[in-house]
Amino acid sequence: MPLLVHAAFCPHSRFIRLVMAEMGMEAEFAEERVWERRPEFLKMNPAGTTPVLVEEGAFAVPEADIIAEYLDETRGLALGERQLLPAQPAERVEVRRLTHWFNHKFFAEVSGPLTLEKINKRFMRNEEGGGPPDTVQIRAARSNVRYHLHYIGWLVARRNWLAGDRMSYADLAAAAHLSCVDYLGDVAWDESEGARAWYAKMKSRPSFRALLAERVPGMAPAATYDNLDF
Repeated sequence: MPLLVHAAFCPHSRFIRLVMAEMGMEAEFAEERVWERRPEFLKMNPAGTTPVLVEEGAFAVPEADIIAEYLDETRGLALGERQLLPAQPAERVEVRRLTHWFNHKFFAEVSGPLTLEKINKRFMRNEEGGGPPDTVQIRAARSNVRYHLHYIGWLVARRNWLAGDRMSYADLAAAAHLSCVDYLGDVAWDESEGARAWYAKMKSRPSFRALLAERVPGMAPAATYDNLDF
């Protein structure tokens, strides 16, 4: 059985967990606090980031984008119509473009700063980068989330899903990052009814149940987090 080394409120880890759930994969899970820089973990991924997928008795596959490609190559064809990366080249490009948008641009501008400042710093020692949250970073991320919501709304007004006619990696990446921000109550859902309806559809999927059950110790989620009719 494969092992996924992850962090519960790492958006990239959540993306791969959603992918694995949609693929019907069973796996073992191990939590990692990346700021501790454990030598054993750095051997698996010298970049020191989660997630890392370890195939049973085999090798480690680091980084969300690489894991997603690896899972498509090794398990995607067996999914048939449920394959998360389409067959046609142009469609694959669009899925990859939007997956990259959320795993990199949205993470840099929204989910990364918010999870660091409001969650991870609570558990980090000063020498690990802990301390009080940076309110400037938080304000900037809260502002940035609005134009991302408008972009999601624009996409779903023209398509069935973010990248086309079927759900794909793009939807799972966007939903994974938004789930972390939604836990913190920092998503201005009134900015886009289309984005809100799309996300309600995403978090109603069975693959989302495990994520919605998780909690940050000592921090309750926003009222919208596990409310399917928010």
